[in-house]
Amino acid sequence: MYMCHRLEGIAKSSFLELQTYDPSPLSLLSVTLPANHHSPISLTPPPQPKGPKPIRFPPDSFNPLSNLSKNPIFGGEMAALHLISALVLSLFLQIQRSALMVDAAIGVNWGTLSSHRLQPSIVVDLMKENKISKVKLFDADPTVLRALAGSGIQVMVGIPNDMLGILGSSPATSDLWVTQNVSRYMVKGGVNIGYIAVGNEPFLTSYQGQYQSLVLPAMLNLQQSLTKANLAGYVKLVVPCNADAYQSASLPSQGAFRPELTQIMTQLVSFLNSNGSPFVVNIYPFLSLYQSSDFPQDYAFFGGSSHPVVDGPNVYYNAFDGNFDTLVAALTKIGFGQIPIAIGEVGWPTDGAPSANLSAARAFNQGLISHVWSNKGTPLRPGVPPADVYLFSLLDEEQKSILPGNFERHWGIFSFDGQAKYPLVLGVGHGGLKNAENVQYLPSRWCVANPSQDLGGVANHMKLACSVADCTTLLYGGSCNAIGEKGNISYAFNSYYQLQKQDARSCDFDGLGMITFLDPSIGDCRFLVGISDSSCSCIGCGIFVGLWIMSFWVLMYLRILGSL
Repeated sequence: MYMCHRLEGIAKSSFLELQTYDPSPLSLLSVTLPANHHSPISLTPPPQPKGPKPIRFPPDSFNPLSNLSKNPIFGGEMAALHLISALVLSLFLQIQRSALMVDAAIGVNWGTLSSHRLQPSIVVDLMKENKISKVKLFDADPTVLRALAGSGIQVMVGIPNDMLGILGSSPATSDLWVTQNVSRYMVKGGVNIGYIAVGNEPFLTSYQGQYQSLVLPAMLNLQQSLTKANLAGYVKLVVPCNADAYQSASLPSQGAFRPELTQIMTQLVSFLNSNGSPFVVNIYPFLSLYQSSDFPQDYAFFGGSSHPVVDGPNVYYNAFDGNFDTLVAALTKIGFGQIPIAIGEVGWPTDGAPSANLSAARAFNQGLISHVWSNKGTPLRPGVPPADVYLFSLLDEEQKSILPGNFERHWGIFSFDGQAKYPLVLGVGHGGLKNAENVQYLPSRWCVANPSQDLGGVANHMKLACSVADCTTLLYGGSCNAIGEKGNISYAFNSYYQLQKQDARSCDFDGLGMITFLDPSIGDCRFLVGISDSSCSCIGCGIFVGLWIMSFWVLMYLRILGSL
């Protein structure tokens, strides 16, 4: 089945609730699913998140003057009062919805698993030129954070999963982490750190529970550390979750967290809610299409589907809304149906699979952006789009693992060198994507197969080249899959050659390779030229030059002393 969940019971509350923290009329009726999902549905009200106490009216006394409306003398006035009350309530709900959307933005994920890394300052300038106001990182790389200082871009710094244990068991380590990776940058003219991502998809099924018990202790210690640093009011903790944290069956309304996660998710979401943090989820319709031949292709995009999912009064025409509302239903079942939801990762790759190409990526990402900015929301959250949406990703990363698929290295809206792959408008008032400037490339030369040599023994050389460099575009579904045997050899050779910064020895391959100054790119198959890291504007190079100069003068001083 390509959609999620079926509603098995309907519960009606004997009270209507007006919750001052809750902008959606959907909160007026709530269903609580017990921990044992096979037992009858409880009709007791769900546990309420911290916040203003709900004002509860029995249905017959919703309007304290309702009995007067039955009097013919006051009937007209009471009808007017009813109308005014309804208008005021509607206005209140609209104001609350608007409050949820004030800080919403289209941001990006900035990963750095690449051998062809742009200087961080160039990447920051790229984001500023494209009016990207929010960025999500997967670690707290000092060179990246220093480059972001003074940019005004809101940053979500990341904590890797393998650090959760020590952060949760040692308050001192947590204090040190906050000091080194947050406090030191949050000064005047510094980095605008708004969130800390505690782990990355720690509840992923494939981890087999490895990190489940480590998340909350780490969050508690980190919250205390932020409080000590007087940053708790500025920096929020979040946990980016994979969509497999909640179950999928057939209809969104049946959404529920995996049974083994129900208790921990209730505790986690209660923590997020009490601290004003959104629930962050990663949603990938591409993966649904990639993993299932039965998945309707048009349902993955935003242009309407000939296979809509009908869920009671709600109709879903795209997978994103269906997945989003499955989460809304799951959150509702644990009593937090109105917590803000942010999309930590969403996107479409451009290579490495038959359905991964430039036109599909453009159609999905532009459709997503238009959908978010339309403020339509989803059937379960009408008029309320996600709090934030972080596109995955800003740049290609050719060193990512390809265990999920060859497409993993091709998610960027920009190629590794900051060049836009396709036209994309990121929002209202934005033009098309602008390319990175001041990129310093290696010389325009390539390594290709030597046409005068017998290539019969090239297999081991190709295996070596592709074990280090990226050759995923040569494989099935890739943009270079049809360039022929010699083309494949040349592509592999060149990828390795550029990875080695065009070291002439890396193009030897026992005489089977040769250097050329003619671009060997074929059609859509681009033979790359690497990025130079020799610029002295980079920190590492500056340190190297400084040490070299200091060493030079030390030697000169010693020679002078020796000559005296």
